[in-house]
Amino acid sequence: MGLIKVKGIVIAENNMSDFDKMVTILTPNGKIGCAAKGARRPKSQLMAATQYLCFGEYLIYQGVSTYHINSCEVTEVFYNLRTDIDKLQYAAHITKIINDVTDENQNTYKILQLFLNTLYVLSETDKNMDLVISIFKIKLMSLLGFTPIIDRCANCKKTDSILNHFSFKDSGLKCDACSRADKGALEVCEATVNAIKYIIMAPPKKLFSFNLSEQALKELEIIANLYLNDKLDKEYKLEKFF
Repeated sequence: MGLIKVKGIVIAENNMSDFDKMVTILTPNGKIGCAAKGARRPKSQLMAATQYLCFGEYLIYQGVSTYHINSCEVTEVFYNLRTDIDKLQYAAHITKIINDVTDENQNTYKILQLFLNTLYVLSETDKNMDLVISIFKIKLMSLLGFTPIIDRCANCKKTDSILNHFSFKDSGLKCDACSRADKGALEVCEATVNAIKYIIMAPPKKLFSFNLSEQALKELEIIANLYLNDKLDKEYKLEKFF
């Protein structure tokens, strides 16, 4: 039995038989489905390691039809997300998106990094959660190859124009003149434009290091939601648990 060491976070868990579990772990190299024998027993060493949103270093081995978890060194369980229903709802929302855009045998290092950083900010800070999730969505789209055009008008390509609209049709910022022919373009303030540029260009550890006014936040939220829904061809809504 050859053991494989992987770092990852549990993004889904399902009960099997009386005491076993099947979990989906997001690793830097894609998702892995793993069985955890006896993980639901009260004294099981795998109980904590197989909980939703547990991040750790797993020792797994290949079985006949699936991987099995041998042991795990838990790194983070994001306790504050489990005790705050609002934060948990936001975490569940981004987890659903992450589950949809990742697969097996895929380079997901940057996506995993973004996911963990987002969960940390939700868990350990009081930052506006709508801002956090909007930043996450725009950055995720960039990592998936849907980076909005931010350095020039998405239509006329001019770089010396004031870019004050966001076009969903042409996936980027537009000047005032070009936006007149684009009925779906959203007029945005300068702070929103700067926020979008920052999100795309910022290093991972500084991604969430800014705040916005109420107006700019609302604009960013609209753009993030519509842009993600359009590119993934699916409508994602924040679902309330109660």
